[in-house]
Amino acid sequence: MSAARVWVVDDDRSVRFVLATALREAGYAVDAFDGAAAALAALRAHGPPQLLFTDVRMPGDDGLALLESLKAAHPHLPVIVMSAYTDIASTAGAFRGGAYDFLSKPFDLDAAVALAARALPDVRDAGDVDVGIRTDADIAPATPASSATATQDTAQLLGDTPAMRALFRSIGRLAQAPLSVLITGETGTGKELVARALHRESPRARKPFVALNTAAIPAELLESELFGHEAGAFTGASRRHVGRFEQANGGSLFLDEIGDMPAALQTRLLRVLAEGEFFRVGGRELIRVDVRVIAATHQPLDALVDAGRFRADLLHRLDVVRLQLPPLRERRDDVPLLAERFLRAAAARLGAPAKRFARPALERLRAHDWPGNVRELENTCWRLVALAPGETITVADLDGALRSGDVVGATAHAQDWEAGLAAWARTQLAAGTPDLHARARARLDHVLLDAALAQTRGHRSQAAALLGLGRNTVTRKLASPRRRGPPT
Repeated sequence: MSAARVWVVDDDRSVRFVLATALREAGYAVDAFDGAAAALAALRAHGPPQLLFTDVRMPGDDGLALLESLKAAHPHLPVIVMSAYTDIASTAGAFRGGAYDFLSKPFDLDAAVALAARALPDVRDAGDVDVGIRTDADIAPATPASSATATQDTAQLLGDTPAMRALFRSIGRLAQAPLSVLITGETGTGKELVARALHRESPRARKPFVALNTAAIPAELLESELFGHEAGAFTGASRRHVGRFEQANGGSLFLDEIGDMPAALQTRLLRVLAEGEFFRVGGRELIRVDVRVIAATHQPLDALVDAGRFRADLLHRLDVVRLQLPPLRERRDDVPLLAERFLRAAAARLGAPAKRFARPALERLRAHDWPGNVRELENTCWRLVALAPGETITVADLDGALRSGDVVGATAHAQDWEAGLAAWARTQLAAGTPDLHARARARLDHVLLDAALAQTRGHRSQAAALLGLGRNTVTRKLASPRRRGPPT
């Protein structure tokens, strides 16, 4: 039996040499090319190989354009795309174009050879051992791949660590599959950004992406937000309201903090996922929708199921595929890349002079444990642009910007606030402080409002939604005096 024909296309001579050598030592017949044009010329002259490796970024037509041309003429030819620039645009473009797999550079040669061994049985099973001569008309001209005009990656999803490369690869694969996805991870890791990327790179990209934080909507209003209501369905329902499921028809619906959904709504959601239909609140017309649901939570849903707070059958519907997002402390090498991008974005948005980090400051950022994850890093960069006096940000500037100090102190502070409040209350009661409940409540309101407004950069409506309050309530509370207890 003749050796399987494998082609390697890469403009880097060293990559061509080492990969071709490893594949030949594994028993394959290997030809190597320095670009898409040379590979297409060989394809016209000799027909296709049984497996092809191609780099993405090359002079002339890139690897994604080559992939598009190959798949047009040989849909069963397995193509493994390689790139040193692992991002959503590259990985999603590769899988959207029909790539068999995506290989991040630098890669392990044994892993590459093992990948080739897995790919070759697929082409034999498909019966596409196609070695006949092809004419120019059989091969589509190499044109820019569809991902060339894709939306730029959101800054928070930048990264070059193994964890982020694996995430980009998963997004690339899952974007094309009409499956429900459950995104898990700590607060601030970018769950909505991943959901948007899944939608943006999917066949539903031209349809709506609708997001709803189920924890930010009062329980009594959440049913109407999801499914809509008819006029007169309840007090105050003066006209028909179209819910998020209808708004997202044909597209994707992102349900954030799904673990906080009330039990009654879990039952309704289960039916929609199973049957694709529902009634508006107070309605008699059966509404049918085609929606891809992407859910997210920072809570352990399996534990909530065990505790009877989340339906097991709903979890099974949502958790067809699970993506676990890594916390920032587990990908510290991405911190300088993210910090510099956030710094540039903040300066541009605020109209401030460009700033840069001194190397010791970057190392300090990298060493920080970031309990608030990427969101905390972004907010820190905004504070630095606004408050750091010079163009170069130093370690001294960070001392004020890293509000939580070291992670041990931050974690202890977060865990001990109730104990601190209890100690304060005992002190004030012993001192005979009058009207203590009103004083404490007013102060708590302002602490929460300050935190929410900092999180939303001053957007009152967004802060109100985060706190589960109305915008008018936020405005009223901000106007009230800040009542403080006497010094302790």
